[in-house]
Amino acid sequence: MAFQELLDQVGGLGKFQILQMVLIVPFLVMTACQMFLENFTTVIPGHRCWVHTLDNDTVSDNDSGILSPDTLLRIFIPLDSDLRPEKCHRFIHPQWQLLHLNGSVTNMTEPDKETCLDGWVYDQSSFPSTIVTEWDLVCNYQSQKSVVQSLFMAGMLVGGLIGGHLSDRFGRKLILRWCLLQLTVVGTSAAFVSNFHIYCLLRFLSGCSSIIILANDGMLITEWIRPPSRVMVITVISCALSVGHILLGGLAFVFREWRTLQLVVSVPFLVFFFSSRWLVESARWLIINNKPEEGLEALRKVAYTNGMQNAGDALTMENHMGRRTTQTLFMFLVGLSVLVNTFVPQEMQTLRVALASVGISCAAASVTSFSVHIFELIPTVLRARALGLETVASRCGATLAPLLMMLMEYLSILPWIIYGVSPIIAGLAVLILPETRNLPLLDTLHDVKNNKEFSRKVNEINSFVKVTKF
Repeated sequence: MAFQELLDQVGGLGKFQILQMVLIVPFLVMTACQMFLENFTTVIPGHRCWVHTLDNDTVSDNDSGILSPDTLLRIFIPLDSDLRPEKCHRFIHPQWQLLHLNGSVTNMTEPDKETCLDGWVYDQSSFPSTIVTEWDLVCNYQSQKSVVQSLFMAGMLVGGLIGGHLSDRFGRKLILRWCLLQLTVVGTSAAFVSNFHIYCLLRFLSGCSSIIILANDGMLITEWIRPPSRVMVITVISCALSVGHILLGGLAFVFREWRTLQLVVSVPFLVFFFSSRWLVESARWLIINNKPEEGLEALRKVAYTNGMQNAGDALTMENHMGRRTTQTLFMFLVGLSVLVNTFVPQEMQTLRVALASVGISCAAASVTSFSVHIFELIPTVLRARALGLETVASRCGATLAPLLMMLMEYLSILPWIIYGVSPIIAGLAVLILPETRNLPLLDTLHDVKNNKEFSRKVNEINSFVKVTKF
């Protein structure tokens, strides 16, 4: 009997699938927090050079006299073009004569300046500390802030490549549990390190774990779902990631010290590691990897949980236009919103924000549709590897996008034209792919070759495994 028929027998969206999602959704929410953690831990607060007379408590108390802090600041710190204290320079010698100037003097010699040799003073009103203030990643060292973010993305790229292979080889659940434990260890350790390079290494390892958790969570849900309900389930996954983004903002508002925030978004993964023991391995993967008895045992567990009542029959939801048409439509809208916004005057802020909102919404919808399509196009034996390659492509895109802004030196609207035209071309390319709406998931390469009949036979190199109804 084909696996899809067995899944229909035990329930394609019943109590078991709901419980599986209840266990997995928190993993997705907190993983999203890990992915965007640098939005808050690498904030660059207002800063200026440390000055002995200003910032040494003993000297300030004795020598400041009747001079206010702002007055002293004017003596020791030069002003930038916006008449604000410079962030990266200070006067070599105090400029007392500046106290007597009521206006600008054009023929005055520019006082000698130097870099912040003694460190910086930071504005702690919003964030008591960040990794920027921890390791002084400002001025000449500001580029190192980007290193942290790049290394996390590089970790996701490497994790996508390695994790996909390991998941197809050793199973979705085993690799997921390992990554949950790894993220607990490296994430928690990052909250206590005092060396910047070690912190970078730990964030790289966090990126490796995060992408594997996302991919395997998705497979452990979708490979248990009937085709009519798959869109709804993947939409829930996308919404879970969005909830994670919202939650991170709230956590960052409450826990503003970067080490505390790092700890708060890492410790829950220890709980997830223990709760993941109740997840059920994908029966598809078990059967395809010559473990039919374990696969049937998993199916029996599902049947018992669902009461053998086909609980999913009444819960169906489909994008009715099909995968290809839906993706093409939304990607066209993304491209058009970018192109139109490019030529809207800056003064029309309401219209610009509205167009940007439409573009972001359509982009999210197209990503959801794409997630459904890729799961249905790729057979079970290669699905994790394919998701790994998809991760590589997305990371390359994320890396390339900021570089395109350099083209503004030649033509100010050129990057935005590229951003607008690219999704339109990609939407047309989607039409080349086969439609998979309401079709069962492919399991083997044999199924791909015979996708017109969608045979669900399980083929091995020189043997045939027959799966029967129990």
